[in-house]
Amino acid sequence: MWTEEKLNEMLTTPSAALIEDIKKIEGDIMVLGAGGKMGPTLCVLAKKACDLAGVEKRIYAVSRGSDPLATRLLSDCGVEVIHMDLLDKEKLYSLPDVNNVIYMAGKKFGTDGNEWQTWGMNATLPAFVADKFKNSNIVVFSSGNIYPIVSLSEGGCTEEDPVCPKGEYAMSCLARERSFEYAANTYGTRVFIYRLNFAVDLRYGVLFDVANKIMKGERISLNTPCFNFIWQGSANEIAIRGLLHAASPARIMNVTGPETVSIKKAAIKLGKYLGREPLFEGDAGSDAYLNDASAAMEIFGYPSVSAETLIRWQAEWILDGGRCLDKPTHFEERGGKY
Repeated sequence: MWTEEKLNEMLTTPSAALIEDIKKIEGDIMVLGAGGKMGPTLCVLAKKACDLAGVEKRIYAVSRGSDPLATRLLSDCGVEVIHMDLLDKEKLYSLPDVNNVIYMAGKKFGTDGNEWQTWGMNATLPAFVADKFKNSNIVVFSSGNIYPIVSLSEGGCTEEDPVCPKGEYAMSCLARERSFEYAANTYGTRVFIYRLNFAVDLRYGVLFDVANKIMKGERISLNTPCFNFIWQGSANEIAIRGLLHAASPARIMNVTGPETVSIKKAAIKLGKYLGREPLFEGDAGSDAYLNDASAAMEIFGYPSVSAETLIRWQAEWILDGGRCLDKPTHFEERGGKY
């Protein structure tokens, strides 16, 4: 049986590699925007790694605190929680100075029609954060969809490929990157830009979205035929360990799983586990948002959980009545409207 406690424990158990790397990270760690989908388990993962490594660090989680379950998890595990709106500039500058920052704040859904709010969070705020923490190592969460849609035969975009953001959300993500790149080149701030393609937590993610459509009898579009994803535990480890690879000029790295997964095949496998027949619509396309994370694999190793295992776990989570965060990924969106 899957339970919330079991899932959180799996997501927050550090690997030997993280335990060794946390010993090399000097100073405290502050996670900005820690209340989102990945932030709470990332903070707890960092705290547990410190405890197991025998090192003293303060782990700060800064967020609005809108999820009481996440706040309780953080507090129970010894993470120092600071509730505040990062867009309050006076409060932002009152935060303690720290050696290490993981920047996770951002806005995606609801952009269409409220573009100014998205740009405020994704483009304006990063400039203030980069100024406040100019002397810190900063890992900056970004998105793989700032790359263009590519042919399946190309194997996914690498860090050397030119960006081509489509839509205001993707453009604002690039603006966020550029703000921190400005700090890296102007102040000498050490920056690691983390371009993520779909973390999977079981309570949300691309696999949850596909499985949810199967359970509801909704049709699954094949227009985007393939996707990448990565176990959230591994994705969070890379974010923490990435503090050691922050550089000036900024270092850019794609983060996702090694597999290019067929949506149709994943849905068929999920359907077998769920005991439901998936329904499809549209013709299978020949291109998709795909990232090549070979560079991350070389430095950080392969994810601890494979795509095949995640597909099975996702079905089990739903059949066991696991909680849904109600945060759909809209993985099938191709026009940049969120």
